[in-house]
Amino acid sequence: MTEPQNPGDFYTLVDIVARLRGPDGCPWDRKQSHRSLRECLLEECYEVLEALDEGDSDRLSVELGDLLLQVVLHSRIASDAGKFELSDVINGITTKLVRRHPHVFGSVVANDAEKVMVNWEAIKKKERRRDASMLDGVPGQMPSLAYSQEIQGRVARVGFDWKDDDGVMDKLGEEVAELNQARSKEQKETEFGDLLFTLANIARRQGIDLEAALRQANSKFCKRFACMERLCRERGLEFGKITFDKQNELWEEAKKETD
Repeated sequence: MTEPQNPGDFYTLVDIVARLRGPDGCPWDRKQSHRSLRECLLEECYEVLEALDEGDSDRLSVELGDLLLQVVLHSRIASDAGKFELSDVINGITTKLVRRHPHVFGSVVANDAEKVMVNWEAIKKKERRRDASMLDGVPGQMPSLAYSQEIQGRVARVGFDWKDDDGVMDKLGEEVAELNQARSKEQKETEFGDLLFTLANIARRQGIDLEAALRQANSKFCKRFACMERLCRERGLEFGKITFDKQNELWEEAKKETD
């Protein structure tokens, strides 16, 4: 197979994946299954998130390409097994988008994003079984903080939410007090979970992506700590042997250098 003449065409990618999975293709690609690619898919999703967090458009373009490859590859694996085709994937999402946007493709009126979300939830309710919970569709494999925000956001769409931020802030104080009062490890774990759940709710109400906020905090900490390590090397110090007060002095110095 010669190099593709139209590398920017979507179906050129489809053809390349088919060739890689073919009898004369790549041994690694032929060996893959839906299960074996689970970690690859998750890794690509996180790399897209990292590019978004960094605001790096060039990297985002690359990472979205890697994620798109996963979609095409999984679709090809399913096709090889006689389960479904890539066209079924495209048809499914196209049909869903039209069905869930009646304010664009139909006569329903929705003048703001809040009304759109109310309509969206009503449409999804019709799609579910009568005995299904509106939370059943939230993937259990999501990171716990993101899962917490998602389920709280969904129930808020049907009115199960605090009227104002004061109520949820009071709840936060209540959860902190209960954590302080906990005695056993099991009690502390339970109360800490309740505390995180309330923090997730506050973040949601403030329009904060809790996962993104924590990733940002983690990244900031790593940069500052790396700066502290560098300062120690430059000054002939061994980090683990200096006093905690000295470590805190280095921390404040690192904050000034990295912020």
